[in-house]
Amino acid sequence: MENSIYDLIIIGTGPAGLTAAIYAERAKLKTLLLEKNPMSGGQVVNTYEVDNYPALPGINGFELSMKMRDHAEHLGAQIKSEEVTELDLESKIKKVVTSEGTYESRTIIFSTGAYWKKLGVEGEEKFSGLGVSYCATCDGAFFRDKTVAVVGGGDVAVEDAIFLARLCKKVYVIHRRDEFRAVKILQDKLFELENVEVIWDTVVNKIDGSDGVTGINITNRNTDENRDIAVDGIFIAIGTIPHSDMVKGVVDLDDSGYILADESCKTNVPGVYAAGDVRKKPLRQIITAASDGATSVYSVEHYIIQNF
Repeated sequence: MENSIYDLIIIGTGPAGLTAAIYAERAKLKTLLLEKNPMSGGQVVNTYEVDNYPALPGINGFELSMKMRDHAEHLGAQIKSEEVTELDLESKIKKVVTSEGTYESRTIIFSTGAYWKKLGVEGEEKFSGLGVSYCATCDGAFFRDKTVAVVGGGDVAVEDAIFLARLCKKVYVIHRRDEFRAVKILQDKLFELENVEVIWDTVVNKIDGSDGVTGINITNRNTDENRDIAVDGIFIAIGTIPHSDMVKGVVDLDDSGYILADESCKTNVPGVYAAGDVRKKPLRQIITAASDGATSVYSVEHYIIQNF
């Protein structure tokens, strides 16, 4: 049993959580970070090259996450590899139970992130970061003047295809149905692009390559026609799943499970905040996660001053 009460417990050590820790340490808040995985960094650790984080073009994702962690620990951040098993968020003093003990805190920031839905096909894991991507705005520039495929039929998939069409020689959009779910204005923009080809009623069976992606194998669901397409990369945009199960029923979520928090990162529960990809927001990037981390601590400081 942890006797002392923390000012802040941060759950999740991706860019949002680590940035929150940096700001919390600078604000002299007694802070604890909890992460069930001994490896900090969230999704960014699996990114081979990050080319859109200011001042660090081309940095490896693992290296960037380690720099963030080192910065937080240099300032005195306490990080423990423990899985959260139980929460009491509605009391003024919050309680966090983990696999190793129980902690109390005046405030909590959830920066647990989200993970991309995967196709689950051969080659997807092997070529992750080597031509397989889940983020067009992160990785699209690496495929300038090349041929790529986008898999999906929602707003994100169509937006990704439109974005990539500006950079790439050819963009295939592969969708398992005969119409998109994306809003019509996006569809209209997509259909106007001469270098985009939509392949309907089709699924990806396999991702091929050697040192990187060289092609995909696809099948039409209606005709069973099977063929190979040569591509340099594949962008999988079939949705994301937030890590928010632990707060379900207490903290307000949207229909997809993202935590509803305003631009100050406040949730409906006093003293509870959400930062990064787990929060409902229009853009999920490393830099927007870091921004949430800073903003959430600013809100935490004001809450503690007003309530303790």
